[in-house]
Amino acid sequence: MGGSVRDVKSKAELDEVVHGGAAVALHFWASWCEASKHMDKIFSHLSTDFPHAHFLRVEAEEQPEISEAYSVSAVPFFVFCKDGKTVDTLEGADPSSLANKVAKVAGSVNPGEAASPASLGMAAGSAVLETVKEFAKDSKEKSQVQVGQSTPLKKRLQQLIDSHPIMLFMKGSPEEPQCGFSRKVVDVLKKEKVKFGSFDILSDLEVRDGIKKFSNWPTFPQLYCKGELLGGCDIAIAMHESGELHEVFKDHGIDTVDETQVSDSGNAKGGISKSTDLSTTLTSRLESLVNSSPVMLFMKGKPDEPKCGFSRKVVGILQ
Repeated sequence: MGGSVRDVKSKAELDEVVHGGAAVALHFWASWCEASKHMDKIFSHLSTDFPHAHFLRVEAEEQPEISEAYSVSAVPFFVFCKDGKTVDTLEGADPSSLANKVAKVAGSVNPGEAASPASLGMAAGSAVLETVKEFAKDSKEKSQVQVGQSTPLKKRLQQLIDSHPIMLFMKGSPEEPQCGFSRKVVDVLKKEKVKFGSFDILSDLEVRDGIKKFSNWPTFPQLYCKGELLGGCDIAIAMHESGELHEVFKDHGIDTVDETQVSDSGNAKGGISKSTDLSTTLTSRLESLVNSSPVMLFMKGKPDEPKCGFSRKVVGILQ
């Protein structure tokens, strides 16, 4: 292994390394994300401090199959694997947590030496500490400079999102999708028999880069309903198969239409109707569930066995 970061080019290549059983640290990044670049410096330093682990880098948008498989919804995002299984994740730019999690999954810095993940300095060395200081300083400066810089673009993006009750940012058009993931989401919407607008992100680089930052979602397609981001391809498919997507559309007053009218290619408006009121019995049951504990989580699966990445993240936060 020898202390270097390797760029992953395919899911098959990644699976081979992960299933090999050794400790693996995986960094999902994007070229447009400044936080990713800062964290990548720290990631590279850690690969030197922990030469007995694999350090892999994945460009989230260029490898959508891998991003979808690991439920990547924002960058930077880190996944930690051991014995062929995902044992931990980290979302966001948190240098200390990154060093601690790497130390935990990779073991000691030197053979025979006990790991001490509680201390960033002990876990990663002085080089990382220096990078952390640079990161903190640069992040503060950039946040101060960037406030209000892209107001016209934000306004345009919001107008696009709000232009249709269901809005799909995709590669190509519904009639001619330019990637398999976009095609799958278009098929899902056709099966749901709903009218939707779309925007070809390949036709406008400003919108393509801007919507990734705006939604904090690094891959395409991106599906919105009434201004709310639902997610990408895997989430849309899972929600469709479980019936949840139909319920979301119903709750937001989205009418079903004739299959020949499900796409308006970004021109016409989708149908709107009033939501059906919940029955008294169901309302009573829901109130009882909500009030059954001081903190109540409605999730997919259960705390010890979450059935989706987002539920797992919330459980992790509560724990």
